[in-house]
Amino acid sequence: MKSTAMLVVTVGVWQIFLAFPAKPSFAGTKVTVGRAVPANEQVSMDQVSHAPWNSLLGRYVDDAGFVNYTAWKASVSDAKLLDQYLDALSLASTTARSTREAQLAFWINAYNAVTVKGILREYPTTSIRNHTAKLVGYNIWEDLLLVVGGKTFSLSQIEHKVLRPMGDPRIHFAIVCASRGCPRLLNEAYASATLEDQLSRNAQDFFAKTANFQYDSRGRTIKVSAIMEWFAKDFGEDTTQQLKRIERFLPDQAAKNLVASGTARVSYLDYDWSLNDQATQRTARGR
Repeated sequence: MKSTAMLVVTVGVWQIFLAFPAKPSFAGTKVTVGRAVPANEQVSMDQVSHAPWNSLLGRYVDDAGFVNYTAWKASVSDAKLLDQYLDALSLASTTARSTREAQLAFWINAYNAVTVKGILREYPTTSIRNHTAKLVGYNIWEDLLLVVGGKTFSLSQIEHKVLRPMGDPRIHFAIVCASRGCPRLLNEAYASATLEDQLSRNAQDFFAKTANFQYDSRGRTIKVSAIMEWFAKDFGEDTTQQLKRIERFLPDQAAKNLVASGTARVSYLDYDWSLNDQATQRTARGR
């Protein structure tokens, strides 16, 4: 039963009593992708094939992680293939035994595929932030839901309730919010057999970009992506621990030495929410 609150409005000599929910819901319309799968048809995450997603990434994503949304949206067959892949993700059981690598690969691929699906629904657009209403209306991170094992998961739930608790902060350099400030969208699907290499490779690529990491050995300063501020506790209890966690991914020995010294002053770079769109990629070159 919903609780209500009472607002008293005085108009002249009249008092008007208005009842409304004590905790009003301002959520946008929910959009569900994937499908309901009976429990007896669900399979382990080890058994889910990511081949369709791998094929789509190879076709529409370049080595820098920019997406050809224009061509992807124009292809009826590949739009359908993406939907079929999302349906295949729904086959996975959230309770059946599977390897940790398979679970990580599954949920990273799921997050990225749902994000792409969400952008294709809205395209043309200039930023995912155009579709993240805070109070009233549709929020892609909260209202776009993927069915997995008979349950629905929002992008926020996948990130904060599933992936982050798994304890590998490299997921922050693998899941992609369709923005230039994000890590690149790898143009291959994550797979349990290659996961370790893929996670480390994308982390190295992330910190190799001056948009995400800058340092001055003489001035003993480091500027790093806002991701390291937003999710600081995933990397360590304090700044020293957090920097040590990423040290092996830094671009050169001088940067590593500065981190190892423990004396650097740290600040955070502005985040670029512009869409990772090949159509506007020229303005992002050199980053």
